[in-house]
Amino acid sequence: MKITVMTSDEQILTLDVDRDESVENLKALLEVETQVPLQQQQLLYNGKEIRNPDKLSALGVGDGDLVMMVANNASSRGSQSELGLNPDGSAANPSAFQQHVRNDSNTMAQLFQRDPELAQVLLGNDINKLQEVLRARHRQTSELKRRQEEQMALLYADPFDVEAQKKIEEAIHQKGIDENWEAALEHNPEAFARVVMLYVDMEVNGVPLKAFVDSGAQSTIISKSCAERCGLLRLLDKRYKGIAHGVGQTEILGKIHVAPIKIGPNFYPCSFMVLDAPNMEFLFGLDMLRKHQCTIDLKENVLRVGGGEVAVPFLSEKDIPSHFLDEERFAKDASGSGTQAASATKTNSSSQGGPSGSARQGPDFEAKVSRLMELGFGREQVIQALNFLDGNEEAAASYLFGG
Repeated sequence: MKITVMTSDEQILTLDVDRDESVENLKALLEVETQVPLQQQQLLYNGKEIRNPDKLSALGVGDGDLVMMVANNASSRGSQSELGLNPDGSAANPSAFQQHVRNDSNTMAQLFQRDPELAQVLLGNDINKLQEVLRARHRQTSELKRRQEEQMALLYADPFDVEAQKKIEEAIHQKGIDENWEAALEHNPEAFARVVMLYVDMEVNGVPLKAFVDSGAQSTIISKSCAERCGLLRLLDKRYKGIAHGVGQTEILGKIHVAPIKIGPNFYPCSFMVLDAPNMEFLFGLDMLRKHQCTIDLKENVLRVGGGEVAVPFLSEKDIPSHFLDEERFAKDASGSGTQAASATKTNSSSQGGPSGSARQGPDFEAKVSRLMELGFGREQVIQALNFLDGNEEAAASYLFGG
């Protein structure tokens, strides 16, 4: 197993040792590495001194654990008290501990891979948060040791005890999950980091915008406030009103049939669905991605437009406005609205039932069929969808587009 040893003179050592190695042999190995005589070494684990005859496994030292080493002389006693850990896992002197770890770039690099939360707290200024995280890590380690002890007890359990066998099965299952998590930390640490959504710089009718690129949304969407800022609201065709159902519910105010957008040095015609969506500004959806032969090139981190004639870089996190980075809600709402925007059907002033989808099955059933057929679907297909969805025109349109 591998353990990390932090010395009082700010050395960080990673040692490969046997679980049943004695503390004395560990000190001998450290003497070679640090030139500190074995007799002058004092090793601390979880804030307590560990003695020469003890074995690491008996002390509970496990793979990846941290052991502190201080020189056993008067000048080092201050370092011992500053860098030691309390029985609950918190730092005896959190400020000194924080500064000590910060100063070691190798340790910080390892922490960013293995424990990014602790690394971020160490770089911050919240000492209380640091102590909370250190205590939480101590509790996790203690819980893991407790489970390991239970597993050892199960090995000696009655093989014909049904409950014991169930616990053994659960322990094996949990062990597989833990091993998979550890493998992910080692080989795929980026999976634990936040993924920044894809944004590019565009101009809509001459107004610079940060466009959210979403191939999972059927339609390109612009908010009412953004359309007004770009001078496009005067072109809003309200005959395309509707309701976008999906993650939540958003009103579709209408459609802007064509307006110029600038991507890189080139201009392209674009159509938009206009939504009353305060949490979203401009979403570049699948309809325009297809129309302009766009490619999302994640290797080069660029959006290629026009079959590759233009390539614009995706924005880094620092270039994206902070209010856009509520990514979970933004992505869900935008993708949901984008998918459902295509389900809005054209309405007109002579419609008895008001906005599309509000009429119920009955005398106006044929009118619903006709409107849905205008969208390009066959009569039998439309009737089947309306019957399946109890005559709900909007839901039928969404079902037909989604199918």
